Amino acid sequence: MFKNPRYTTKGINDNLPIMTQIFLWGLIETMEVPEQDYLQVFTLSVEKGMQKVLHEQECPEYSKEHLFPSTNPITGKIFVIDDETHSTMLFAEEY
Repeated sequence: MFKNPRYTTKGINDNLPIMTQIFLWGLIETMEVPEQDYLQVFTLSVEKGMQKVLHEQECPEYSKEHLFPSTNPITGKIFVIDDETHSTMLFAEEY
């Protein structure tokens, strides 16, 4: 999964810093799980001026938190969906 062409929505391009986009794709690439779910969920929040990311998937169950410095931390939920021909990163409200 997630080895196909990658796309982002206009909402992601306009509102999510490129370094955060790259970070999220990297989290998917480096997951230590027996199998990746087609749906990756990222919950972004701000903690002490830093970007906090909770990365989750349902099956098999996976959850990991990350905290990193960011000049523009945001709050929101992001889905990354693999449909076997391409992967798309989008805000939950764009679904």
